[in-house]
Amino acid sequence: MKKTIADLDCGEIGMVVEIRSSCQELNCSGIRSGENVKMITRQPIKGPVVVIAGDVEIAIGCDRAAGVVDIREKDQHDPA
Repeated sequence: MKKTIADLDCGEIGMVVEIRSSCQELNCSGIRSGENVKMITRQPIKGPVVVIAGDVEIAIGCDRAAGVVDIREKDQHDPA
């Protein structure tokens, strides 16, 4: 089973490997394949999630976040 942005725990960092949502909107926001994202907060009851991609904090609807699939967990001690 592939992990999505919506599956990340608060504070967890992952690398985007595959996007199945609207790539153009996410790409303009800084979420693209190969980019590291960090989960900041998740709102209850299918609310939006807030992540950091690069230097940008982005709120994403839960459905769209679920379309960013195959998140690879990043080693928290890896500086890259």
